[in-house]
Amino acid sequence: MESLAVAVIIPTLNEAQSIMGVLQEIPRDLVKDILVVDGGSTDGTAAIAAATGARVIFPARRGYGAACAAGAAAASPKCGVMVFMDGDGADRGDLMARLVEPIRRGQCDFVIASRTRGEREPQSMSRHQLLAGYVAGLGMGALYGVRNTDMCAYRAIRRDCLERLGMREMTYGWNIEMQMRAARMGLRILEVPMPYRRRSGGTSKVAGSVGGSLRAARHIVATFLRVAVASARGG
Repeated sequence: MESLAVAVIIPTLNEAQSIMGVLQEIPRDLVKDILVVDGGSTDGTAAIAAATGARVIFPARRGYGAACAAGAAAASPKCGVMVFMDGDGADRGDLMARLVEPIRRGQCDFVIASRTRGEREPQSMSRHQLLAGYVAGLGMGALYGVRNTDMCAYRAIRRDCLERLGMREMTYGWNIEMQMRAARMGLRILEVPMPYRRRSGGTSKVAGSVGGSLRAARHIVATFLRVAVASARGG
């Protein structure tokens, strides 16, 4: 088993009601570096995160993918595993070892939490979120022969593999791009059923409004098509 140190990257935007609980739940005996990447919160999220022991950074660009990329770049060079999770309290930080240990044991390179295969609290996911994961999984299966059931933000990946992916998407298409590029590269991918909760505070930037859902869907579809076309062209 490799003794790979773990960094956790948490993009946030106005998650003051939940971020303390998220950080307190992360197992500190497992994680070496915790980074909250704040995209311009106006509710004190950054101050709460810093007071709870996280390193807070402010990315130069707005966007979910930009925050993830900035967090990965700023993580301690001693960390060989990158964990990404949301700051809304829905992801089970106390179960992070389920994502990390298969990588440390050398069984895989990339582990994705599946909310659809795990136990979900009522109203924690909308029907269109479930459908989006299913459709994206069908598409990736057709392109690469790798079938996922979810595009959950909660995931762990070897740092060297992440750097080789050449991620470009700085929006909500980050997750689907990572999965598609990982499948195309032939990384060893594992999907792990994971319990999922309702957010513990605030309003979802995606599912919380029709506009947010449509914007996220547009970015995800555009990213899927871009990466699929690039794959077909050998790019």
